[in-house]
Amino acid sequence: MTRTEGLPRYAGFAALLAAAGLPIYIHAPKFYVDSYSVTLAQLSLALFALRLIDVVQDPLLGRLAEATRNRRGAMVLGAAILMAVAMVALFAVPPALPPLWWFALSLAALFSAFSFLTICFYAQGVAKARAMGDGHVRLAAWRETGGLLGVCLAAALPAVLAGTGAPFAWYAAIFCVGVVLVVWLMRREWSGGGETPGTGGLRAVLGDARARRLLLLALVNATPVAVTSTLFLFFVSDRLQAPGWEGPLLLLFFLSAAGAAPLWGRAAERVGARRSLLWAMGLAIATFAFALTLGPGDALPFAAICVASGAAVGADLTLLPALFAKRLSVIAPSAADGFGLWSFVNKITLAFAAIALFPTLEAAGFVPGAASPAAAMTVLTLLYAGVPLVLKSAAFLLLARLDPEVG
Repeated sequence: MTRTEGLPRYAGFAALLAAAGLPIYIHAPKFYVDSYSVTLAQLSLALFALRLIDVVQDPLLGRLAEATRNRRGAMVLGAAILMAVAMVALFAVPPALPPLWWFALSLAALFSAFSFLTICFYAQGVAKARAMGDGHVRLAAWRETGGLLGVCLAAALPAVLAGTGAPFAWYAAIFCVGVVLVVWLMRREWSGGGETPGTGGLRAVLGDARARRLLLLALVNATPVAVTSTLFLFFVSDRLQAPGWEGPLLLLFFLSAAGAAPLWGRAAERVGARRSLLWAMGLAIATFAFALTLGPGDALPFAAICVASGAAVGADLTLLPALFAKRLSVIAPSAADGFGLWSFVNKITLAFAAIALFPTLEAAGFVPGAASPAAAMTVLTLLYAGVPLVLKSAAFLLLARLDPEVG
């Protein structure tokens, strides 16, 4: 086997998952606010309930992926079909129930399929990297670059399709075509990795001090991304008063992340993943501090922030999962249980964002797309940049204290 065999297929599958992830984190709430007049408070409660379900089920989905590892190809196919159907229901089908309930049911199906596919995909990556000869960072660079390019495409498509009159319906249709293509390309990649069923598992991961520290770091480090992803569109349109810039700025952010991901991979090969991550976190801290100073008319300075913060996120997405996968290859080689936990700690941050941010904004008097009090704009800025600044600083300290032998 060559060192590059199959890696473009992994990048393509990551792009598909990313195209499903963008509506989950960014587009769907605003789409339902704009299209069906669902309130932020209603969305907050629905997203929080869904996140709780999602968080609880991720370790169970990890167990399911482990138990069905010898039928992984068929399980992946079934989950991919469910994800495609849920995407169509979310964006292309008029709600057959009250919009909030339709939103919740569609996202519940999408969350479940997305989570199961992500766990299987990352678990398979551990086996793939081991077969490449400790290729965790190399595979992660391909995978996350593909994922970020998928996000860029997903970010751009609604604007490109705006002239159709139903951009998100067309988005869902294109997504379904993508599902067929990438599932077919990956059809021979799925396996259990050659390990004995039940090898390692949750007990091995939770019983390992280094794995626990990496999970804690992932939890703290993912929360700033959850916060900024949730508030990005509102910050641009309402705080910066730059309606119409949301799509280009979002695309700029993800293009920067995609361009930086392979560079962070090369840096990790030279100076180590831990040191490279520290550099990236320092860059992120600086961007959050700068964002605190922005106000109406500052779209161009914010574009510079998008470039720098996107580059920093490229390191987060590439190097931190690679460190965890490397540890899993030692303590729990089959990996599905471990990535169920990894998904759990990343998803719980989105539950926090869903329940805390929108009610806080509404309490401050924030009204999307309308004139809001100055105090509400200050709260929006503090939530978008101040809270992530504190959390990213905490993540930096956790990583600095981590055993240098992790990478």
